[in-house]
Amino acid sequence: MKRFLAVSLLALAVAAPAYAHHSFAATYREKDSVTIEGELVQLDFRNPHSFVHLDVKEKDGTVVRYAVEWGGVGQLGQQGVTRETLRVGDHVIITGAPGRNPADHRVRMVTLKRPSDGFTWGQAAGQTVD
Repeated sequence: MKRFLAVSLLALAVAAPAYAHHSFAATYREKDSVTIEGELVQLDFRNPHSFVHLDVKEKDGTVVRYAVEWGGVGQLGQQGVTRETLRVGDHVIITGAPGRNPADHRVRMVTLKRPSDGFTWGQAAGQTVD
């Protein structure tokens, strides 16, 4: 009985992290792509996923804040990205998978470009995006 209990607890401990991670396909339309361009207003450099928040001027002239999901701190760090790489006020162009609910103004980042100095990240820069 003790052995069964120990094996059961081990199985739960191993399965818990897999259960906790969400599917990107549940949140984003992975087969679609959008491009947004705007001013960076906030960077949440954190785990498990970082977020870039942009103010984007829409075609009708309104400004909408977008939340763009990015990689975690470890993954980005291996690709040379630190919390100092982007700054509030940077003008950036982002491509990515749009959120399933358009009212949420969410995007899962695939590429990022900062035209002021040519900085790029993502598939366009040769990194693997996971």
